[in-house]
Amino acid sequence: MEDKATSDNAKVKTELLSDRVAARIMAMIADGNLSPGERLPGERQLAEKMGVSRVSVRAALQSLKAQGFLEAVQGGGTRILAAAGDMTSPLGELAKVQEQNLHDLAEIRALLEVWAARRAAERASEDQIKELGIALEKLEQQKGKSGAKDKASQEFNFHYLVGKASGSAVYMHIMDVIRDIIASSLEFHHYDLFQEPSDDGMALSQHKDVFEAIKSHDGQGAKEAMQSHLSWVLHSYENERERLNTDDPVEE
Repeated sequence: MEDKATSDNAKVKTELLSDRVAARIMAMIADGNLSPGERLPGERQLAEKMGVSRVSVRAALQSLKAQGFLEAVQGGGTRILAAAGDMTSPLGELAKVQEQNLHDLAEIRALLEVWAARRAAERASEDQIKELGIALEKLEQQKGKSGAKDKASQEFNFHYLVGKASGSAVYMHIMDVIRDIIASSLEFHHYDLFQEPSDDGMALSQHKDVFEAIKSHDGQGAKEAMQSHLSWVLHSYENERERLNTDDPVEE
């Protein structure tokens, strides 16, 4: 009887520990330290990092897989699943290709990212500021180049890191849900919207303003810098729409 009681107590203890491990993994995802699609460290590394047994880690991973947060990787290991609603549906594809929808997205970004920039300035750590600085340097390296996809990728990375520095799990979840159409909109910007030689310089200058304000922990300055950048994007959409209407007048 005593052996059975001891065994039952050990099982309960393992279950409690696995719940705590699962909660810590979810917190790492929510904080942006682990991203959708990223591979988790191995069981041994997680066990050592969290100071628990591999049995507890294994139980936590199984629980998170069952809940749909993680998936097994062929050949071994575990990966974080993309956020629900990752815009792979037909509606998501429509949002990517319709210019009006991209304009709507720019307006939505103007609301969300202005808030994130202010919050990032207030909360960014030194490591996050350094990471943003590196992203800005990579963006600067794209100036004058013709590769729209590479420019869009580096610009998305900068904006994503601003969101990460905000420290908001809610904001990062929203970004993960709409990241595909944001990436598509940025490609559209560099393929079609920003065609003047001065556009690269203008966009880069605006991103530098955002970075400098965050680096200085100037919340109001970061808010205004991001607002200025996204207002410029919206103004560019309106100019493009006006140009298209002039080039292709509607027949009466």
